[in-house]
Amino acid sequence: MRAIPTDRGACPFDPPAGMADEPLSKVRLSNGDQVWLVARHDLVRQVLGDTRFSSEIDGGFLDVPLHAVQPQPGMFIQMDPPEHTRLRRLLTGRFTVQRMQRLRPRIEQIVTERLDALERAPRPADLVAEFALPIPSLVICELLGVPYAERAAFQEAGTRLLTLTGTQEELEEAMMRLGGYLAELIARKRAEPGEGLLDDLLDSGLSDEELVGIAILLLIAGHETTANMISLGTLLLLQHPDQLALVRQSPEAARTAVDELLRYLSIVDVGMFRRASTDLELDGQIIREGEFVTCSLAAANRDPALLDRPEELEVSRPKAPHVAFGFGPHQCLGQNLARLEMEIAYPALFRRLPGLRLAVPLEKVPFKSDMAIYGVHRLEVEW
Repeated sequence: MRAIPTDRGACPFDPPAGMADEPLSKVRLSNGDQVWLVARHDLVRQVLGDTRFSSEIDGGFLDVPLHAVQPQPGMFIQMDPPEHTRLRRLLTGRFTVQRMQRLRPRIEQIVTERLDALERAPRPADLVAEFALPIPSLVICELLGVPYAERAAFQEAGTRLLTLTGTQEELEEAMMRLGGYLAELIARKRAEPGEGLLDDLLDSGLSDEELVGIAILLLIAGHETTANMISLGTLLLLQHPDQLALVRQSPEAARTAVDELLRYLSIVDVGMFRRASTDLELDGQIIREGEFVTCSLAAANRDPALLDRPEELEVSRPKAPHVAFGFGPHQCLGQNLARLEMEIAYPALFRRLPGLRLAVPLEKVPFKSDMAIYGVHRLEVEW
């Protein structure tokens, strides 16, 4: 039985080699456990849309860090209905397109301020530290009501929770440290409420433990994913100057480009596991009750049945029904915010710094092959 593919081979922007060799196959994790790997677009949507493939998993999957530790109260990404429905319903209306658009002026201001800081930074500058990471971090902190000055408390722990090389003890310690910080923050808010989503939820009937779990999920998902998309998407566009020129053209072109970049890069690939809650048929194969399934979002997004020439980057192509944000009841809650941040950040960066270029050869860029969310650790640039 083959191991789950992880080697990205010659091109760091492509899914791991061999990921899409079979639409449905048994693979071996690093700890020896066997799981079903789903790699075809229609099958991925079938699994993610069917709640009989349960999200309630007790932990122990070191290959997928968030599943390495026991689920926390409030972390609805690891829950099934009705608990998942109860918690997600409290948040869905706060992440609509209309509500996110109200944040546009503030996000534009943050992007401008970070470009000012980037221009002042010594060269070569690290685009991750100066631009890609601060933008979503500032936005999610303001949205939730988390002091940005205290970002080290959650960024370091969040990074440790997403590593693929940590031990069970290290991951549990990181979860405890992050949970401890957020419990203390929520206690402060109960004593003196401020402005932010967490403050709004204080009187929603949630326990403090549930508030902590929600905050962990939103903080990590709200900055790690978008930060990696901004930096990795920038690097990809620098390799495709013809596509970059289209992104620079207009806000409409940038909006179209964002979904193509999301599809093409699929930075969250096999991050979430599912457990069959009963015997289920998938593509003619019986998945037995209790067996585990993981979906390759990257392979699904390069499926030839999804669109023509899926291996090519075409930022002007019509939006395809990709699964970069997942699918079904657990589809990413913050996708409207992530899209907006990228729609603003990419064209602003390339218009402000038209001579932006890599300061090191592509093969010297440190890619995040050791993390559950793909990207780059650093991106040294000149202009």
